[in-house]
Amino acid sequence: MISLLRTRLFPLLVISCLCFLSWMPAAHALTQIDLKDLVAEECPADAAYAENLTTSGSSMSATCYLVKGTAVNNSAKDIVDADIFGRIFDAEGNAVMKNRYRLGGIEYVPMGESPFSFRISVPSVQPAPLRLEKFKASGFASKVRRFQEWNQSIDE
Repeated sequence: MISLLRTRLFPLLVISCLCFLSWMPAAHALTQIDLKDLVAEECPADAAYAENLTTSGSSMSATCYLVKGTAVNNSAKDIVDADIFGRIFDAEGNAVMKNRYRLGGIEYVPMGESPFSFRISVPSVQPAPLRLEKFKASGFASKVRRFQEWNQSIDE
């Protein structure tokens, strides 16, 4: 009796599992993006964001830099919400952003190569040129839900 149930239920269980798994939505896994041609340039003097800078949490003056480069998306899909990670050092080898490895983001990275840039503020006492190390980026093939305002419905 038990072997009869086992022989009839096992194929039914396997077919049910296969049907269930075939209807699951596609996984939107983290996709790695290569970064190349990285440079850190001082912001143009006429840029609105380049004036009256201070470093986070202090009144120490800061210098504005634009980190520019090329993002290389080798995946078969466009990427959104990519985060950029890396280490930045001054001319003397001191860390510019201590305890902070996420430095910026790229909203949209199409397949292939595309330019990107983001702004950072560096304490003025740290000497140039800046050295950029271990830069990498990763993002998703679909929009990632960010935090919402407390009075906003999750359905909106």
